[in-house]
Amino acid sequence: MDLSGIKGVIFDLDGTLVESSLNFSQMRADIGCPQDEDILTFIDNMVCEQEKAKANYAILQHELVDAQNAKWLPLGKQMVDKVLANNLPIAIVTRNCREATAIKIVNNCIPIEFVLTREDAPAKPDPTALLHIAQHWQLQPEDCLYVGDFIYDQLAAENAGMQWLLV
Repeated sequence: MDLSGIKGVIFDLDGTLVESSLNFSQMRADIGCPQDEDILTFIDNMVCEQEKAKANYAILQHELVDAQNAKWLPLGKQMVDKVLANNLPIAIVTRNCREATAIKIVNNCIPIEFVLTREDAPAKPDPTALLHIAQHWQLQPEDCLYVGDFIYDQLAAENAGMQWLLV
């Protein structure tokens, strides 16, 4: 990871810093979401509030089970250590819920305090969370690096005007 010219680094969580065993096919099946549709968008577009609540609860249960078993990915730990060694501001933006995210961070002693989840900002690929962090750091988006493992991470970074690294 080249940090030349980088003034702040934001990481995705699942698949980037920690392993994840979320079965998205099963999650979609559990709530009736088509396999080719984004699961969070599908839930947001539900009209019936009871059905939406049931779907959110089902997703929460999957995330909480996954959170209990999530472990540091060696490359993720190395990248975080490198950012910290360079004294750069560091944050996490994840599509996870706040509760599962907190479990993963605490269980793995991840030394990142600035964390935005889907309860804090629209889910990626929307760039809102990334832009919020850059603004908080008083940095231009192009001076920040977003590191992730999925196309939504790349799209969020591009939508925010940030540099990105796909791992």
